[in-house]
Amino acid sequence: MRALTAKVADRTILLGATLGLVARQYDLPSKRFWSDAMLHHPYAVVALVCTVGVFGALTPFQSYSGRLKVERRSVVRQQVLAHFGKMLAVARRAQPPIETGDLGLHIWQIQRSLRHPLRGYLRRIVTYRLGNTPTTRAFAPTKGVGVVGLCWKRNEEVSFDVRKLASRLTDRQGFESYRAAEGLDAVMGLTWEEFQRVSHRGAVFASPIRSRSGDFIGCVSVDARHGHDAMNVDDFWHEVNSLCSRIGHEDFDVL
Repeated sequence: MRALTAKVADRTILLGATLGLVARQYDLPSKRFWSDAMLHHPYAVVALVCTVGVFGALTPFQSYSGRLKVERRSVVRQQVLAHFGKMLAVARRAQPPIETGDLGLHIWQIQRSLRHPLRGYLRRIVTYRLGNTPTTRAFAPTKGVGVVGLCWKRNEEVSFDVRKLASRLTDRQGFESYRAAEGLDAVMGLTWEEFQRVSHRGAVFASPIRSRSGDFIGCVSVDARHGHDAMNVDDFWHEVNSLCSRIGHEDFDVL
């Protein structure tokens, strides 16, 4: 049961029981109606009072939904870490091997705000990185911006050898010339300043998370300082896409 459904159920039952008590107090729709009702159901008022007390104080459906959410979150996180471990095993094949704490996995969801009320933007809702507490730079891209933005724009898997590109584009003039010649997608839709902020993540991969109806609702991205070619293989993509499929069947709030 979803959290909103549980909340509505609790509130609806509480409201119904409260209205029943008010109707009994004022003999609505009629005194005869309640006389007949009490004759056939003598404990009806007691049941209404108990219902108001239970659903007002304990909100049983919401409590049940909360317990289910905790259980589902635990299961989903275990699955995320299982996929992440397999991705790391592939990443370790790079030369030099990617350090355990370097590989980062991020889950993004489309959000809307006053600044982006219609098309929205991608919000990073969770990051997984083994070792120390993950540190990330603020990044909230729109469609077509960054590897995750390109994933959204194309609605397909995207990878980028950022390290290779950064070795070629070492100054603003070279960056601007390359972007003008090759187009925005060639530089991930970034400006020079934005490129400078993210170019330290040398290998970036992203795959769509789709709803049950097939709509793009977010994506999973994986990044490291190097190792694009070593990770850009079927084994790696299989783990990323399997994780995306699993998340697509869950609520983002269980992550």
